[in-house]
Amino acid sequence: QVQLVESGGGLVQAGGSRRLSCAASGISVKIAAMRWYRQGPGNQRELVAAIGSGGSTYYADSVKGRFTISRDNDKNTLYLQMDSLKPEDTNVYYCRGTSTRGIYWGQGTQVTVSS
Repeated sequence: QVQLVESGGGLVQAGGSRRLSCAASGISVKIAAMRWYRQGPGNQRELVAAIGSGGSTYYADSVKGRFTISRDNDKNTLYLQMDSLKPEDTNVYYCRGTSTRGIYWGQGTQVTVSS
């Protein structure tokens, strides 16, 4: 059974930083295609960052230079380091893993950035 459990969300002031974690079980963050998405009320889920099995990364233009995706293969955990946060970064953040067996989502973690 695959489980992705996000943590690290909370309230942060604009300009601050936050690190999100996604603890994985039943799927390898080293092998799977791992992504972070975010979604606000009434909005579509938006791809924020991705990391491939080879280590290549992708960032949405809105977060480029501020967010960093990484993984710890030993801990089987995906991270999203968020710096220089803005109020418009307020969203529920989800991690997603794609393997040969399917696509899996975490339950999400709320990040609220106050101005």
